[in-house]
Amino acid sequence: MPAIHQNARTYAIAGVLALLMAATRFHHLEVAFSIPDASVAVFFLAGLFLPASWFFPVYLAEAALIDYLAITYGGVSAWCVSPAYAFLIPAYGVVWYAGRSLASRSVSGWRGWFIRLGAAVIAAVAAFVISTGSFYLFSGRVSSGTLIGYLLHSESYFQYYVGSAFAYVAIGLGVETVVTAVRLRVAADVSFRGGTPR
Repeated sequence: MPAIHQNARTYAIAGVLALLMAATRFHHLEVAFSIPDASVAVFFLAGLFLPASWFFPVYLAEAALIDYLAITYGGVSAWCVSPAYAFLIPAYGVVWYAGRSLASRSVSGWRGWFIRLGAAVIAAVAAFVISTGSFYLFSGRVSSGTLIGYLLHSESYFQYYVGSAFAYVAIGLGVETVVTAVRLRVAADVSFRGGTPR
């Protein structure tokens, strides 16, 4: 793929992921229907599809800005913002790194799907433990700091957190599969006709 097309593809993916985070991170708002937060999936897919490492701090800044705007102007409670908030950096870092570690591997077909989805789930579980564990231990908002207390406290969020990440990553991989199939089909048609796409 020519460099100009690769750059356009990279920035298109980056823009879609940024919009996805912006559209879903306000899930804290008290509305009749809220879309699950896609942040974990955004970091995984960014690691998987975006070649430059500088996208990671850009998405971190976007997440912090969205939270700031939601709290300052959106009426969202600041209850979750505590000293433990800084632990979102390693939590999202684990997920981004999981995607990044698979980016250079070319495993296609169903096997590739299962490997990527499995890595996303494992990374989401690790991110969940880091983010909820740090909140439980360091936020100052939870009275009992025992392992049993943590498990009871976090159990109700686990399925939603990991399940949402799984669903968004599966959708992202599905979109990638369709786009790749269309691109290959167009390239094959152009090659067969001996021309170039317009």
